[in-house]
Amino acid sequence: MCTVVIRVPESAGEPTRVLAIRDEDPARPWNPLGPWWPEARDGVVGVRDVRAGGAWLAADPAAGRLAVLLNRADVSTRPESELTSRGTIVLDSVAGQPPSGQPRTHGFNLVEVDAGGARVTTWDGDSLTTRRLSPGTHMVAHDNVDDDGTPRIAAWLEEFRAASPAAEARWWMPWVEVLRRSAELEPTDDRAIIRDNRPHGYPTLSLLACVASVSPDGVDVHYGELDRPGHWGGLDLA
Repeated sequence: MCTVVIRVPESAGEPTRVLAIRDEDPARPWNPLGPWWPEARDGVVGVRDVRAGGAWLAADPAAGRLAVLLNRADVSTRPESELTSRGTIVLDSVAGQPPSGQPRTHGFNLVEVDAGGARVTTWDGDSLTTRRLSPGTHMVAHDNVDDDGTPRIAAWLEEFRAASPAAEARWWMPWVEVLRRSAELEPTDDRAIIRDNRPHGYPTLSLLACVASVSPDGVDVHYGELDRPGHWGGLDLA
């Protein structure tokens, strides 16, 4: 039940800004942002899932591509034995190979950003659709883009829209301030962005965040972990 905030600029020459918060089982190991695929994916950096070897978020700075994947429910009737990890989708995306056809995975929302803008590809186990995002600020979670039926989007999208990224190097600070205010809610609240999803039947808590700026000059990504899963204690994005 991750959350992504994206600001698509009016002008193609301006950067697209991304804030991504990862929810995962704290017992499932991961590697922080780094070049974890030197042979197969030279130059790619990302947050690596140790168990499956794929990525939650990845970027190819030289190619100017970034992708991040959010899980969503699906209607697939395929047995688990026929399904593969979703983590390869992110790595394929930054290699210029977006998903197509009938992916052999559970459902997902894939956010893809390059110098031309941003798009979200959705797989619900039945159909694969892609939506290019219009200029402005958008939110994505476990359902549709800007879905006001998702409580955290209904509660915070306008706050993120009002908090325009700053002009200086640490452009993400106005968005981090929105995160801080959102964390005044209990992490089990449906409106929370920093989350504890266990009461909702999932073993996942908010663990970390990345911010990224994607422009014709490339991709700049920063990473930070929460001191305590599912709880706000500040966020140092280095």
